[in-house]
Amino acid sequence: MTFDLGLPFVPELVLFVLAVLVLLIGLVKQGDPGRAIGWITFVGLLGTFGLTFFAREGTSLFSGSFVNDSLAIFAKKLFVSSAALSVLGSLTLRQASFNRRAAEYHFALLTSVLGMLVLASARELILLFVSFELMSIPLYVLTGFVKREDVAPEAALKFFLVGTASSAVIVYGMSFVFGVTGTTELAAIPAALAVGDPLMMLGMTLLLAGLGFKIAAFPFHMWAPDTYEAASTPFVAWLAVAPKAAGFIAIIRLYIEGVGAATLVWAPAVAAVAGMTIVTGNLMAIPQHNIKRLLAYSGIAHIGYMLIGLAALTSNGVAMVLFYLVAYLFGNMGAFFVVEVVARSEQSDDIDAYRGLAQRSPLLALAMLIFLLSLGGIPFVAGFWAKLYVFLAAINQGMYGLVFLGAVLTVVALYYYLVVARRMYIEAPVRPEPVPVPFLLGVVIVICIVGVVGIGAYPGPWVNATQRAAASVFATQSPSSR
Repeated sequence: MTFDLGLPFVPELVLFVLAVLVLLIGLVKQGDPGRAIGWITFVGLLGTFGLTFFAREGTSLFSGSFVNDSLAIFAKKLFVSSAALSVLGSLTLRQASFNRRAAEYHFALLTSVLGMLVLASARELILLFVSFELMSIPLYVLTGFVKREDVAPEAALKFFLVGTASSAVIVYGMSFVFGVTGTTELAAIPAALAVGDPLMMLGMTLLLAGLGFKIAAFPFHMWAPDTYEAASTPFVAWLAVAPKAAGFIAIIRLYIEGVGAATLVWAPAVAAVAGMTIVTGNLMAIPQHNIKRLLAYSGIAHIGYMLIGLAALTSNGVAMVLFYLVAYLFGNMGAFFVVEVVARSEQSDDIDAYRGLAQRSPLLALAMLIFLLSLGGIPFVAGFWAKLYVFLAAINQGMYGLVFLGAVLTVVALYYYLVVARRMYIEAPVRPEPVPVPFLLGVVIVICIVGVVGIGAYPGPWVNATQRAAASVFATQSPSSR
């Protein structure tokens, strides 16, 4: 008798066993178990990533509450791969407290990833909420994990308080949805929306507000800059990508999948949030002097660009949001890993620490420039295609004003990205010594460069993969809604 790797819940089960194993090893292993536990976590994540390729589409559990479709499988690959890159980067952390408590750190991270995997397949409100909390609660712990002059605990507390409020809003919204539909199954939402019950609309509006916090959309973005600045950079590199991607998956499930013509009700709201998020993120990034805060506000702006794709409410729009998430993963995580290298050398996260970096470490400066150009949408790297495709999806739906706003703010974004480039390539260095690059951080930076340049040079396979994932969302809708 052989075990079928394509069964539903296999990656989740393996990840759960890995998390328990990591915790037990931390309890019994004497001395400084940091690197050993980190390597076990990394190898386990690689194995889990491999299992996602065996997953069969269309399989389900618990009477359809847990479903493996193309979107879920795609999202799981994104979550696990980003976590693996983060763990590989964190293997170079040398704080004594981190190494001593490495089992707790990796257990919390794996638990959060487990929540994301379950969320990607959730088709039922209670399972969706539980998986969201399983994802979110470890993030509050990890934000304050590496304590530094009381900054991290303060940021973690702020993150926790705002996150708790958003969870309360989500539960309140779900109560209205349950009251109208009489069930917690997501499949009941389209029919209830078609009727136009005001309580149903109220519930879905509250849900959207709660999910807005998870993706750091305006006006629920306040937690991001402080959290990014205070937490350890390898963790922030993952925090900036994976939880936001999970929020987008939940929004797609609730507001687009199977809803059909009723999705048009949400187009103006999503478009308005997208526009305000783009404006807020880009304008607030301009005066920043801390590189991590700059990237935090930049990330808020990128959420706005992704919301443009969602506002199109088409299969192509959803596909391009997924493509944007992949491009953003490599560009944003790569930039944060360069930030970690420079911060270790200069003991500072200020933009001034990048003065003369091209003269001191030309390859490191080139890597940062590539990541910044990708985030800025310059041809022909991954970020260029990501922005172009979401703009085209919106143009096809006649959203010219929103696209024009996004294009203008893209130019604004180039300004603050080029401020960093100016520090690296034009200003003189404070000291001549090259910036040392730890081997593993160099590896993850190279991986991110390959992703950014590879997608930029040949985006076709990635576009096809995201279109297959988005097609499953619209499989039950009429052709007119696609």
